[in-house]
Amino acid sequence: MRQARWIEHTLHPHFELGTSKGTITDRTVWYLIAWDDERPEVKGIGEAALFPGHSKEFPADVRLKLLELCAHTEDWEQRLERDLAHVPSVRFAVEQCLRDLAAGGTKVLFPSGFTLGREAIPINGLVWMGDKTTMAQRIREQIEQGCTTVKMKIGAIGIDDELDLLRDVRRRYTADVLTLRVDANGAFSAAEAPKVLDRLAELQVHSIEQPVAPGLYEVMADLCANTPVPIALDEDLIGLNQSDLKDDLLDHIKPQYIVIKPSLVGGFQATQEWIDKAAQRGIGWWITSALESSIGLNAIAQFTASLGVTMPQGLGTGKVYRNNLPSPLMAEGGFLRYRPEVAWDLSTIAP
Repeated sequence: MRQARWIEHTLHPHFELGTSKGTITDRTVWYLIAWDDERPEVKGIGEAALFPGHSKEFPADVRLKLLELCAHTEDWEQRLERDLAHVPSVRFAVEQCLRDLAAGGTKVLFPSGFTLGREAIPINGLVWMGDKTTMAQRIREQIEQGCTTVKMKIGAIGIDDELDLLRDVRRRYTADVLTLRVDANGAFSAAEAPKVLDRLAELQVHSIEQPVAPGLYEVMADLCANTPVPIALDEDLIGLNQSDLKDDLLDHIKPQYIVIKPSLVGGFQATQEWIDKAAQRGIGWWITSALESSIGLNAIAQFTASLGVTMPQGLGTGKVYRNNLPSPLMAEGGFLRYRPEVAWDLSTIAP
């Protein structure tokens, strides 16, 4: 018989993580751990990592569902298609946990050349918000580390200063040498956004994520129809758990790209549904982590690798925390790699 328990864990970044929605000084995640009575030494682990300010869930929702799941372990597979669809981070944790349990607790959820250490996933370097000097230094660090795609958070310190930073980069690196992405997290108003897009186009920016707040569907549709810079929907995907709602969003807005965060949209199956719908419409996509610990990032990375991606993905967040779980994942030189010779250290959560 399946048994289960859960653990709440707080992650601490090396530095404050600035976004247009505020600064992140710590991060709470939840681990769901399951085992079978007949093989108690084999444990499957999944991570629920809702993102305050972005997720439609609340910590109380996560704790309640985890309590229910641990009290009643017999119907997890069926619940994936029912009530868990409305708590995406928990749904993803259950998917991870079941797959890891089936894999003998090895954390090899999607065996591939990636998990054998033979292939790597291209990733973008991520520049968090800070003051202008700090952000300039962070951009230099990402480029010096070998990243050929860099994504910068914008919308907090002032667009003029942010454009100055991008302009300085573009003076030194042309678009065929360095790809620039920006992520606004909905920072601009309907009136501001077109002007920002025009100025970004002058700098040959690859794309902008979520220029206006989620839910402004008419505004976003108009922007996507007329933009000089490709627009990627991000937060607008969150909370749409029904297939017809996803169809309506993509058909109405017609974005150039979508950015999919498995922890926020509901896991592997939900991510694949978004990918399939985007492909049917000629919409590009990439997958991004949402500041998970190594458990969640590992699941997302292995799933992403199984898709054979060539475009840089947003999976370079593993080094953000000073108390992350030691794992085989390593981000360097613009790639995420899995080193099978390196052992997981899960002693703090599954002794």
